[in-house]
Amino acid sequence: MRAMVVRAADQPFQLEQREPREPGAGEIRVRVHACGVCHSDHFVKDALWPGLALPRVPGHEVAGVVDAVGPGVGHLAVGDRVGLGWHGGHDGTCPACLRGKFIHCQSGAITGITHDGGYQESMIAPAIAAARVPAGLDWAEAAPLLCAGVTTFNALRNAGARPGDLVAIQGLGGLGHLGVQYAKAMGFRVAAVSRGADKREFAEQLGAQHYVDAAAADPGAQLTELGGAQVILATAPNAPAISQLVPGLGIEGCLMIVGAPFEPLQIGAIDLISRDARVQGWSSGTAADSTEALEFALRSGVRPMIERFPLADAQRGYDRMMSGAARFRVVLDVA
Repeated sequence: MRAMVVRAADQPFQLEQREPREPGAGEIRVRVHACGVCHSDHFVKDALWPGLALPRVPGHEVAGVVDAVGPGVGHLAVGDRVGLGWHGGHDGTCPACLRGKFIHCQSGAITGITHDGGYQESMIAPAIAAARVPAGLDWAEAAPLLCAGVTTFNALRNAGARPGDLVAIQGLGGLGHLGVQYAKAMGFRVAAVSRGADKREFAEQLGAQHYVDAAAADPGAQLTELGGAQVILATAPNAPAISQLVPGLGIEGCLMIVGAPFEPLQIGAIDLISRDARVQGWSSGTAADSTEALEFALRSGVRPMIERFPLADAQRGYDRMMSGAARFRVVLDVA
């Protein structure tokens, strides 16, 4: 099989021929059909993840078919359509797992970081990390939903808004263009927040009923004029842009952050106290969450906008993603 391998930091991906191995206890082998290229892959490509062991095959937006199962795997069979996301498994015994918070497992695995990911034709994964990919979803469209999709879907459904509430999506990129679609399909009144009047038409095409041009006027004030947002989903990692939205929260509103800036946010305490508002982060989801995000997308018509590259062109696809020019998710066609 072919695999695109990171052997050293700051070096191009290396195309290698490898022998597929048999799955061990509790594992499955997946014939990869498509794998998304995520910005988080740079933690592997540039060897930035603490404790990362090279060589490593990146990729945590994996869609494919089970072609072998290891001992002890009873809920999956050869031929099943599956997906693998960021959450690559959990131990089931740590304090977080015992509370059912598997995504926060103290020894949790990460697909494409702690074990090889989907930039290859065949991969081994823990069976508990596999989501179900429903028939009817194209492989290349399913792949980004296992990261950007489940992240926005899961954050929105846990943020406290109800159908009819005003929900603002900050950013119209890889996360945001899915956030608008999911929010509209969930029955929220959706306001898209971006910069420039030229983004309005695109936001409306995605399903936004309102467009807030942050370049034209104070975006927090614009949200207040709309009645105040029950949820602001921050998808673009720009600390000043996120911070200036907080005054636009409604009563008991939530600023939900999924796009993580490295610099601190600057938020006034009075803006929170005067509204009983809160700031919260959300971390993608488990296999069960991914399964539900995929099924919801299939039923509601939520789809990522993608640019496709063959596996052998992984470097070109990665560079396209890192440049910020991709609209909006890059996907490798593997099989």
